[in-house]
Amino acid sequence: MRKVASVFLSLAMLMVFLIPLNISVTSAKESFNYAEALQKAIYFYECQQAGPLPSWNRVQWRGDSTLNDYVTGGWYDAGDHVKFNLPMAYSAAMLGWALYEYPEGFDKSGQRIHMENNLRFVLDYLVNCNKGSSVVYQIGDGAADHKWWGPVEVIEKEMERPYFTGRGSAVTAQMAAALAIGSIIFDDDVYLDNAKSLFKLADTERSDATYTAAAGFYDSWSGFWDELTWAATWLYLATDDISYLEKAESYTEFWNTEQQTDIWAYKWGHCWDDVLYGTQILLARITNKDEYKKACERHLDYWTTGYDGNRIRYTPKGLAWLDQWGALRYATTTAFIASVYADWEGCSPDKKAIYENFAKTQIDYALGSTGRSFVVGFGENPPQRPHHRTAHGAWADTDKEPPYHRHILYGALVGGPNQNDQYTDKIDDFVCNEVACDYNAGFVGILAKMVSLYGGTPDENFPPLEEPEDEFFVEASINSMGPNYTEIKAELNNRSAWPARVIKDLSFNYYVDLTEVFEAGYGVEDIKVELRMAEIPATITQLQHYSENIYYVKISFKDGTDIFPGGQSEFRREVQFRISGPQGTDFWNPDNDFSYNGLVRDHVVTKTEYMPVYDGATKIFGLEPESSEEPLLLGDLNDDGIINTSDYSLLTRYVLEIISEFPTPKGTSAADLNSDGIIDSLDCTLMQRYILEIIDKF
Repeated sequence: MRKVASVFLSLAMLMVFLIPLNISVTSAKESFNYAEALQKAIYFYECQQAGPLPSWNRVQWRGDSTLNDYVTGGWYDAGDHVKFNLPMAYSAAMLGWALYEYPEGFDKSGQRIHMENNLRFVLDYLVNCNKGSSVVYQIGDGAADHKWWGPVEVIEKEMERPYFTGRGSAVTAQMAAALAIGSIIFDDDVYLDNAKSLFKLADTERSDATYTAAAGFYDSWSGFWDELTWAATWLYLATDDISYLEKAESYTEFWNTEQQTDIWAYKWGHCWDDVLYGTQILLARITNKDEYKKACERHLDYWTTGYDGNRIRYTPKGLAWLDQWGALRYATTTAFIASVYADWEGCSPDKKAIYENFAKTQIDYALGSTGRSFVVGFGENPPQRPHHRTAHGAWADTDKEPPYHRHILYGALVGGPNQNDQYTDKIDDFVCNEVACDYNAGFVGILAKMVSLYGGTPDENFPPLEEPEDEFFVEASINSMGPNYTEIKAELNNRSAWPARVIKDLSFNYYVDLTEVFEAGYGVEDIKVELRMAEIPATITQLQHYSENIYYVKISFKDGTDIFPGGQSEFRREVQFRISGPQGTDFWNPDNDFSYNGLVRDHVVTKTEYMPVYDGATKIFGLEPESSEEPLLLGDLNDDGIINTSDYSLLTRYVLEIISEFPTPKGTSAADLNSDGIIDSLDCTLMQRYILEIIDKF
């Protein structure tokens, strides 16, 4: 009886040892919708795309950006706008590894096409960064970039975009690894050729001395031997060339070890800086050598049950917590490599159970097992304020305005809680709420594994359309007024975010009713219009007829690109203009003027919809007065509803003074195609280009 009790006690103690503290055993019934999470996690990479966006990009609020970069394309690193090739290539490699290991997860969730699109997008960029004797390893100045808070679509209005080249082995080998994996996934010889040449460069150089611009952001703390081994291993898998495997194994003598021991390092996590842990799994599977198998299990045991009295810290609610920076990134990535190892036939059944359980508890923690999700736009109580400039949609170079995010950064895994499960959903808490391409990389892999096991259903209506806020509008006030004039202060705003953009031909109208002018016996020619002040070059037209007694002036900015959502002095520009009757008269009355509606004095500007804003001839905000007349069609000088050579003939004859008026009252207004108040050869050129279909609007 005592022997039986002893056996039960031993089994109980064994189970305590096998199941790590703070990790609860979960079942499929407690699973999340992994397919939806995977769908959104992949979408995050489309939010990070640089350069001209591909036709398949689904992000409504993103536009083309940094088109003048030395190499266009690639991914912005995090919530900033620098393109760091070391974490970018690592992220690409991890996404490729996920497709390599768990293609069924992408197929079952219907996400393979999106995954492949996003992977090819970044691999093509890495190919273009290969300059033969060196690589482009970074574009953008990290220090300058991080000082400015605005949407990436307008960053080139704000700062230069330097590029940096070198021969650093860590970044070059990481690029080689990503392209080697891509060559397997896509059977692509271009990727393979570039992987080979990049690896040769990295292996010949064996130094990170030229990798300097990323200092303070992505230093290669672990050195370059892990990346060289990683790249050589993947090249072996891509080519079956035994020389690459021999290279990989020859580097093991240079691997980092635990302090004051000859044991390979095992107390960190697979990440952008240290890819040794994933490499050991690959080598274990390829060679079946015990030394690699022991190294894998030493590392994974450290993350689960513990090894030789050493074990990673766990939060009270069960997160394996390695470091304050990206705690969830490390946990979900280790969950992925633990799953990969557990799936190998060389992993024992008891280890397999431990590692699989660990993987599920960690991914479920990220998705919301504690009562809140750490993935933007997914699950219960997800993050609302990730540290991401373009998703925030700011216009004034501050993360305080607006006090909410204008866009949902679907699928982004935030950094996560501290070691006590405490988490702050604040935009300026870049420890808890940082997002990054490498954060999502291993996360995507473990989600694909979960889909292969538990399935799930992607959101068929994803991504939902956002309702844009007003992006361009006028704020105005009464600057001054007298018996014969009205003077207006107006600030034209560009708070665009769907996407953020600049507009060259930006203008707004101010409408007046001249009934009292005509009743007093005066005419339009007696009314003076003048621009009193403008922060940037602007023009104002004389009064243009709109309908019956209603006229308008158009205030145009010669180059609207000077107004953009880039800072306090950039997103809005002020003009002051005056409309006045003759000196000594007192018939002027602004109360019946359409655009005067709602304006107040004391220089307090208020948003007004009665001063409509235009992109060229297209109204993009505001109201126009009701008109009893047919709307004016610019260029239609004979009022027949079309613009053709007959109108061009009338216009040229008028400019040459062969005729002195047009056949219809609307002709004069319709002939001023560039709205500068003058009908001249410039208008003729515009009409000719329109008829020849060189331009499609005036």
